Amino acid sequence: MLADILIPLLSSFSITVMVLPLFIGYLRMHEEGQQIREEGPKWHLKKSGTPTMGGLIFIIGILITNIWVGLVKGLFSLPLIIVSAVIVLFGILGFWDDFIKVSMKRNLGLRAWQKLSGQILVGLIFMFAYNHEGFSTNLYIPFIGNTNSLIIFTLFAIFWLVGFSNAVNLTDGLDGLVSGLGIISYGTYALMAMSQDRMDIALVCWSVVGGLVAFIFYNHKPAKIFMGDVGSLALGGGLAAIALILQRPWSLLLIGLVYVIETASVMLQVGSFKLFHRRIFKMTPIHHHFEMLGWSEWKIDIVFWIFGMICSAIYLLNYL
Repeated sequence: MLADILIPLLSSFSITVMVLPLFIGYLRMHEEGQQIREEGPKWHLKKSGTPTMGGLIFIIGILITNIWVGLVKGLFSLPLIIVSAVIVLFGILGFWDDFIKVSMKRNLGLRAWQKLSGQILVGLIFMFAYNHEGFSTNLYIPFIGNTNSLIIFTLFAIFWLVGFSNAVNLTDGLDGLVSGLGIISYGTYALMAMSQDRMDIALVCWSVVGGLVAFIFYNHKPAKIFMGDVGSLALGGGLAAIALILQRPWSLLLIGLVYVIETASVMLQVGSFKLFHRRIFKMTPIHHHFEMLGWSEWKIDIVFWIFGMICSAIYLLNYL
């Protein structure tokens, strides 16, 4: 049991921790760095030029680990391939977005409709594979009941994949914030997968945890590299795919409550300003609101991580 955790965790950790410094050095040598948006906190402007797209490295570590450990341990299943593919495909979409920003020296990458189209396409690919594998399309809808409609489940799955990939992307605005939250979220789903004897999914989760543990050494404040959209979109999409395959989609509302709150803060801010010309928060996503109140990035990270751990613990106590 311990080996099932340590082998994938140490594999992706080792790959990431060995390759990432070389990648950082390459980006610095070529002066390829993040362009900070002017609408954000003014003190973030000093981060401009920090290397980005670090998510590419931990995705490579995750993919290599999933393949070799899956083959050696006899866990190289279609569900493992599906989740790995979702992570990689969302990563490719994010890399495309990041590459445009870096190469054009601007903060705008893909246009909203282009990114959304790509996310929906990944969702359709996921559902094709999901349905081919014969997974249950039973979905409990609060206040309505259960439905086994393939159409309803497909629409829900695409919404979940798109929604949480964007939610994690919105949360990735402070050094180390998403790296730490990702460790907590994926660690929680690893325990859930192991309780279901889904060791193939647990393998994916532990490999993500290992990659993020290595990455956070370089991503905590002051960050030597950002994960970029390549990392945040991949992590969010992967979480949604895992929750769907484990047939616990609604678990993300509690395990991923930080991501939900971050997204809701943006929606409330935009809605309030358009309807009433008033802002609810000093700045959104909500982590910036706390920055404007004088909280340090480290304080926000630690408080949000603790909140994420509490939410995950509450779910696990009721689930396991």
